Amino acid sequence: MLLSDTLTPACRGQLGNMISPLSLSPSFSSRPLRYAVLGAGFAGLSVTWHLLKKSPKEKEMRIDIYDEVGIGGGASGISGGLLHPYSPKAKLLWRGAECWKESLMLLNVAEAAAGLSGVVDSDDSFIVRRRGILRPAVNTKNLNVLTDNAQNCDASCRIETIDEDTAQKLVPNIHVPFNSAFYMPEAVNVHPLRYLQALFLACQDVVNESSTSSHGQKELYLLKKSVQSLLELEGEYDAVIICLGAKADMLPELSGRLPLRTCRGVIAHLQLPANIREEYPVYAPSILSDAWLAVQGSRSLYMGSTWEWKSRNSNPNVSMDEASRALQELLPKISAFYPAIRDWTFTKANAGLRAMPPLTAHGSLPLLGCVNNFVGENVAGTYWLFGGLGSRGLLYHAWLGKFDGAGCYFL
Repeated sequence: MLLSDTLTPACRGQLGNMISPLSLSPSFSSRPLRYAVLGAGFAGLSVTWHLLKKSPKEKEMRIDIYDEVGIGGGASGISGGLLHPYSPKAKLLWRGAECWKESLMLLNVAEAAAGLSGVVDSDDSFIVRRRGILRPAVNTKNLNVLTDNAQNCDASCRIETIDEDTAQKLVPNIHVPFNSAFYMPEAVNVHPLRYLQALFLACQDVVNESSTSSHGQKELYLLKKSVQSLLELEGEYDAVIICLGAKADMLPELSGRLPLRTCRGVIAHLQLPANIREEYPVYAPSILSDAWLAVQGSRSLYMGSTWEWKSRNSNPNVSMDEASRALQELLPKISAFYPAIRDWTFTKANAGLRAMPPLTAHGSLPLLGCVNNFVGENVAGTYWLFGGLGSRGLLYHAWLGKFDGAGCYFL
């Protein structure tokens, strides 16, 4: 991140040198801090958590989260939840090791807040399903690339090369075309909506703890309303952090000015009918390939995802025609490695609008930056954008939601 108001990909940042809102007003140190966080998805709740945890203990603070739907109402809440630090070619992503570590930390925070620490996950209550992820090779070129890159995996999220017999011990009846699959035993499957709800509980716990201490009081409010223009908030907050994903481009001050590509994705929920006795094993991993299966339980899973580029449709509801097209696209990809998917029954579909960032030499990276120059001259307070997390929001949100050498780049 550069010191100018120019928005830049995160990888080019000098995050430790960011301008601090603390220096904007001589009276700032003597009054409560006021922050607005726009969006209650992965980015917004990570930012909220770190603002509460990393702010000076003696400072009073109020954070207002704006989201017209509520916690996890956008693309974050219906994402697949497959968490690992690798690209589709099994290369460690930019800052993958740090982001992986921080995401696991926030998952633990959420589980603790929900009272699930150390509890064996069950079908109806898990936040994190710790069964690993299996990736079958789909063609010879894919096999060679995955084999080479797997040798340079991060030790905290291993990639093991296994044959078909070993793969079938993990997932009975799985088809491994080239007798080779890649297993990430430490990778996890997150239930996004439960995770976000639990992370919000963790934020509320921090606020409650402050009420019983002698330090500065913290306040947190979830406002189920949309912000139509950033200037609506001008003068009310010391900083406004925009974490709206694709909807950030719908704000008049930012529309057409962000280097984001939009992509609508449909995810289908499938269940195993009662007359089918052979369940998906409780110990078996989720599966990732040209399409993916995010296992929710022995008789429930999510299948995804389609990619409709340049869509502006952020409606989570999916018509029967759109669902049918998604099934026609996804089922052949899934059945290529898991033929038993044909026994499962479609129950519903949801969709989310991803905000995909531009490609850089380091891959597709989220955007972080000050956007005051887009909002207007001499505006009161500071306006920040944290967006463009694309399909890797679950990996990037925790580390980038807090980063600066001092703890949080908004402070």
